[in-house]
Amino acid sequence: MAQKPSIPKGTRDFSSSEMARRNYIFDTIRSVFRLYGFNPIETPSMENLSTLMGKYGEEGDKLLFKILNSGDFLLKSNKEAIEAGDSVKATPSIAEKGLRYDLTVPFARYVVQHRGELQMPFKRYQIQPVWRADRPQKGRYREFYQCDADVVGTDSLVNEIELLQLIDEVFNRLNIRITIKLNNRKVLAGIAEYIGAPDKMVDITVAIDKIDKIGIENVNAELSNRGLSDEAIAALRPILEIDGTIDQRLDSLQTLLADSEEGSLGVKELREVIDGTKALGLKADLDLDVSLARGLNYYTGTIIEVKARDVAIGSITGGGRYDNLTGVFGMPGVSGVGISFGADRIYDVLNALDLYPDNTLHTTRVMFANLGAAEATASMKLAKELRSEGIAVEVYPDTAKLKKQLSWADAHSIPYVAIIGDSELADGSVTLKNMVDGEQQTVPQNELKKLL
Repeated sequence: MAQKPSIPKGTRDFSSSEMARRNYIFDTIRSVFRLYGFNPIETPSMENLSTLMGKYGEEGDKLLFKILNSGDFLLKSNKEAIEAGDSVKATPSIAEKGLRYDLTVPFARYVVQHRGELQMPFKRYQIQPVWRADRPQKGRYREFYQCDADVVGTDSLVNEIELLQLIDEVFNRLNIRITIKLNNRKVLAGIAEYIGAPDKMVDITVAIDKIDKIGIENVNAELSNRGLSDEAIAALRPILEIDGTIDQRLDSLQTLLADSEEGSLGVKELREVIDGTKALGLKADLDLDVSLARGLNYYTGTIIEVKARDVAIGSITGGGRYDNLTGVFGMPGVSGVGISFGADRIYDVLNALDLYPDNTLHTTRVMFANLGAAEATASMKLAKELRSEGIAVEVYPDTAKLKKQLSWADAHSIPYVAIIGDSELADGSVTLKNMVDGEQQTVPQNELKKLL
């Protein structure tokens, strides 16, 4: 008995109707990217592991999908490491490539590799799939699409303000109510100094980034396991629980981090971004969250995270500033900032709230019924004329009962069916049936375009 086919956990098939909805998301995001002056590039699905490893922190490196070397991958393997069960030492000898974890690190590699061809500042967008060896669960997949927009070659915080406007525009067009959360990695570094643990910056950010998922008590336990003292953990908690308006919280942080040069700079940057955003206006809710860390180690300044207000799901957009990501590829000093829309989570939010426009599934505008050879020939001729005018048309391939053909059109959400039968063939007319209200009218064939 043949094995029942399946797909890997954390991946999904998408039907035609589902793809119509997903393309609505991609097209919306793409149009706003272009509106803000971003241009498209693409990078390979796989990168050299040397490009990917060490860029996402300890947690991220564990989630990289490695690709076994071609042919007999064991031939040149580190057999001692394999026998000892040491995957860290064994991996380089059997896998030189991996599937990309995100689009930002490959973009940094792209900038360095093509630096002679780029004019700075350089703005790009990418809409491509990424892969993470994560545990599949609601809203978390092993294969998913990211829609990224980045600008490199400028330190200006105007970029952060513009990106927040871009985010607001995308979700306004999608009719999703959101909260945009902001923080700054320099503030987090200042907090690490304040609690007397500047050398534990990475440990602190990795742990507190999980507060929403595991709660403050479990975060404290993880911090303890990572070597933070009880005094440092106790000093950290009230900082994470600072309340009041955004301005009041900024004032509290400014006072708290007055002795930290880096922390004070982070507060100053946050204030400039927030004030600039408020001056332009924002439909979304804006919030300052000092627990926001986004565990990726390459962020150095502003951190951005977006949550849907009406659906319980993880972040649906995130990003931030990375001042020297290209430095690891031999091109130091290039500042960059970017955002990434999680298309798959946005898709889940739109499905949960049923926010798709009524015409999303109407990929075909009209279907011609097939009532015989001569009628089909006339239909195909008229279909060709309509397609030349940019109208999406299908011709039913088989001669069948009209009821069956109408049912097929209805099942595919085609709003109109054009019928050329004996009488229409004789007088050069066509009958157009509205599949929504059932009304139909017969007109000369050369007037069909106007009706559609």
